[in-house]
Amino acid sequence: MDVSASRPTSATAASRLRSILRPKSLNLKPYENAWQGYLYLAPGLLIYSIFILIPVLNTFRLSFHDWTGFTPPVFNGLDNYIELFENQRFWSSLLNNFFFVIFFTIIPILIGLFITSLLTRKTLRGLTIYRVALFIPQVMSTVVVGIIWRWMLNPRFGPLNAMLRGIGLASLAKPWLGDFTWAPYAVGGIGAWVGYGFTMVLFLAGVQSINPELYDVARVFGASPWQEFWHVTLPGLRRQIVVAFVIRFIAAMRIFDLVYVTTDGGPGGITRVVSYDLWQSAFQVNRAGYAAAMAVVLTAIILLVSFITLRLQARFVDDGE
Repeated sequence: MDVSASRPTSATAASRLRSILRPKSLNLKPYENAWQGYLYLAPGLLIYSIFILIPVLNTFRLSFHDWTGFTPPVFNGLDNYIELFENQRFWSSLLNNFFFVIFFTIIPILIGLFITSLLTRKTLRGLTIYRVALFIPQVMSTVVVGIIWRWMLNPRFGPLNAMLRGIGLASLAKPWLGDFTWAPYAVGGIGAWVGYGFTMVLFLAGVQSINPELYDVARVFGASPWQEFWHVTLPGLRRQIVVAFVIRFIAAMRIFDLVYVTTDGGPGGITRVVSYDLWQSAFQVNRAGYAAAMAVVLTAIILLVSFITLRLQARFVDDGE
């Protein structure tokens, strides 16, 4: 038997390879059934358009109108924006928002990093219990959280002041949510208590993607726990830190329910934020057009800061890896 005759020639092999790689043999028919893909997307796009896209566009349109919410809107150009930027109350509320960014964003990130550095140590037992307990504030309703803390900080029968009086520190007992000095810090502290659970879970998930060999090498060279965190954990969590900053920044700028439940914007407007002014303008003063302009400006600020943060991530975080 001639063995060479049974072997395929190079021309035959090439012919078979071309037949295998032909789009027809692979059933690759681009754009032939594209309408089916759009059909699958249609329900989601419809829901997105009805509940997000159309309201956003309508809000932008109404920001150029004088509208009470009941009468037909009257076009007034940029009057709402001019009035808004000339209103000192708006700038004061916006400044309060940025003050709360410290408590709603920066402090939860720092607490989340600290807890992550503790919970990632192999010598610590009961990690699951700690994680669940520390994450509870994040899953609670903000309104419920506000009611609980309003009771805890009550100047007469609140547990905090009762404890201070019980240990002989009655001079430190204060109307925490009614004091001009302490009310912003009290609301901010509640926001930090709510937010650190999210950052903790995000960072713990990010730690799982760090190569364990880096920790082994660090320990071989005698690195302390602080040095492990600074040189291994922190660089490995750069993306998660950026994500946490953006999400918590948005939460700080959109804060309303916590302020409404705890202080109602008081005392004397010291805890008033832009969302609270927006609600008052739209539903108490019946100036929906002015409130729409406020919403557009607030959204623009959030988008601008988020865009800058993500661009900095792409330039300094992603390029540095």
